[in-house]
Amino acid sequence: MAEQLHLEGIISDESGGLRLDQALAQLFSDYSRGQITKWIKAGYVQVNGKNLRPRDSVMGGERVVIDAEIEVVDDTWIAEAITLDIIHEDDDVIILNKSAGMVVHPGAGNHDGTLVNALLHHAPQLEGIPRAGIVHRIDKGTTGLLMIAKTLQAHNSLVNQLQERTVLREYQAISIGVMTAGGTIDEPIGRHPVDRKRQAVIGSGKHAVTHYRVVQRYRAHTHVRCKLETGRTHQIRVHMAHARYPLLGDPVYGGRIRLPKGASEATKTALQGFRRQALHAGSLGFIHPGTEQEVSWQVEMPEDMLDMLAVLAKDQKENK
Repeated sequence: MAEQLHLEGIISDESGGLRLDQALAQLFSDYSRGQITKWIKAGYVQVNGKNLRPRDSVMGGERVVIDAEIEVVDDTWIAEAITLDIIHEDDDVIILNKSAGMVVHPGAGNHDGTLVNALLHHAPQLEGIPRAGIVHRIDKGTTGLLMIAKTLQAHNSLVNQLQERTVLREYQAISIGVMTAGGTIDEPIGRHPVDRKRQAVIGSGKHAVTHYRVVQRYRAHTHVRCKLETGRTHQIRVHMAHARYPLLGDPVYGGRIRLPKGASEATKTALQGFRRQALHAGSLGFIHPGTEQEVSWQVEMPEDMLDMLAVLAKDQKENK
């Protein structure tokens, strides 16, 4: 659902010479520049009674009126008593460790049992924050750290940090294939031209950069760390598949299972039974919206990935 929003203000003389979107981001600091730009383009913003473009310069002293809509949690989304693995919580943010199989947002086929439903029960005030405070998402089959904003000010700060690419997001993954070295994948990602449920490396896509390095090589797989510079949908999964090192267990981009030559039945069973993408958001860091200090958290890989690495290590030892 959407909530009507009315804002008024005077652009300061110090903002004279700035672009309109820059000046308004300073004037209405509870809202991100990206959100304000959308309002300007939608015609919701009037400057001295006129509609301007985001790039138009301001003089200072202009009167600004914004009559817009802000997305809030849909009133059909209900609070549910679902256990959350909360790593940290204060007045501004919640840091939690998402389990595999949990969907972040309600949607078609997932109206309940999601992270949003759980958050609304844990902190009912999140109903007034866009997307229940969820600033970024990770896929259903991916585990690991997520940051939740508990206030509009915190939401704005974290969204801006993501846009400025200053948030640390490091993942651990198990890829199919043996990498010779780490590297950087700088390839645009957009919706697949035929299968609209998938993403793909495509020329018309959005800029996407993933840095990766080898942690450990096995006979037919590699344990890697991936660091996101951008945050596109399915980014690591798409980029690693594009580099011909798809993630183990990925049901969309993984391709066929690769079994080490002469692998034991136990190894084959473990590899064939891994049914989600082997991807874990293990490290998260940013500037805290309240204290303005650098903060970071790390969580260990879940049991299924640790077990899988143990199986691969045993296979390697037995087949030297």
